[in-house]
Amino acid sequence: MFEGTYVAMITDFKNGNVDYSAAASLAARLIQAGVDGIVPAGCTGEAATLSSEERRKLIETMIKVRGGSDVKIVPGTGSNSTSQTIELTKMAQDLGVDAAMLITPYYNKPTQAGLIKHYEAVASKVRLPLVLYNVPGRTGVNMLPETVAKLSQVDNIVAIKEASGSVDQVARIASMCDITILSGDDALTVPMLAVGAKGVVSVAANVVPEQIARMVSSFLDGRIEDAREIHLRLLDLMHVLFIETNPGPVKAALRMMGHGTGELRLPLVEVSESSKAQIEKVLRDLALI
Repeated sequence: MFEGTYVAMITDFKNGNVDYSAAASLAARLIQAGVDGIVPAGCTGEAATLSSEERRKLIETMIKVRGGSDVKIVPGTGSNSTSQTIELTKMAQDLGVDAAMLITPYYNKPTQAGLIKHYEAVASKVRLPLVLYNVPGRTGVNMLPETVAKLSQVDNIVAIKEASGSVDQVARIASMCDITILSGDDALTVPMLAVGAKGVVSVAANVVPEQIARMVSSFLDGRIEDAREIHLRLLDLMHVLFIETNPGPVKAALRMMGHGTGELRLPLVEVSESSKAQIEKVLRDLALI
C-alpha cells in the first residue's frame, strides 16, 4: 500500500483562515502530476495550529478532490496527547481516509516504553492502517529501531515515515523488521531507498511533484542512474526548502510559482529577504519560474 511518492502538503491560509479553495487547487495539481498519496495536516501543513474543525474540512476537501482516483489520503492525526490523537484518528477514519500518520508525541519527551504504549493505545481504538512518524528534530525524541520493530508487530501499524536524518537508522529498521519505510527527508530519499525504503513523504513534491514521483519510481523500477540524476539535479532545491523552518521556504517557493499567498500562522513567520533570494535563484536555475 505505501510505496512511491506521498506529498507532505502545505495548508494554504488567506487572511488568517484556511483557504480550502487553494488547497483543492494544489491537491488537484499533485494528483494530476501522478503522486501516490497526499498527507494533509502534518508538520508541513502546520497541524499544530489547526483546529479540529479545520482538520476535518481539510480532509473532506482532499477526499472530494481525490474523487475516484487511486491516490491515497493519509492525514496527520498525531498530537502530544494520546487521547487527542485517538480522537483525531477516529475522526479521520470516519471521514473515509486510507490511513493516518502519527507523529511521535512532542514536548512530553516520552521514553521508548511510553512511545510503545502511546501507539498501542491508538492502534487498539481504530481500524485504520497507521504510519509512525519519527522526526526528532521537531519532537525532541528519537524512536529507536528496536521500538519500531516492536510496534511493527501490531497488526494495523504498517509503515514509518523516517525523518531522523540517519540512513544508518533506516538500515537498522530494515534489518530488524519488515515494516514499510518511507523517507521523511527529501535529500536522503535515494540513499534511504538504497537500504530498503519504499518511497518518500516529500516536501519538495509540493513544488516538483512529477520529478519527485519519477525519481522514486525510477529507483523502484531498477533505473538507479535515472533516479540518481534526478536526485542530483534537485539537490539544491531539496536543501533550500529547509533554509528556514518548514514550511516557510516551500510556501515562499509556491507563491513565486503563482500558488497561494505564502501566509503562515504564528509563531511561524515569512522567510527573510535573504532566504527569498536564495529560493528564487534555485527556482530560476530549475526553470520553475
